[in-house]
Amino acid sequence: MLLKGCQEGKATPRLTEVKCPKCGEYVEVFVLMGGPVGKTGTLAGDETCTCGYVLPAGSYESEYEQ
Repeated sequence: MLLKGCQEGKATPRLTEVKCPKCGEYVEVFVLMGGPVGKTGTLAGDETCTCGYVLPAGSYESEYEQ
């Protein structure tokens, strides 16, 4: 299979860590880096902390401490 062009870029979510607002533990989340207006900088999917708190998809990365 031939690959054309760059396979990473604006369409590839960025992996980062944010603090859980409930317990303070770090949670790995995928953040959208491109797409429609209002989607850049949002979580790509729901992520659950070990304490059970759910960081919902579509919430902004800036809402959480890093």
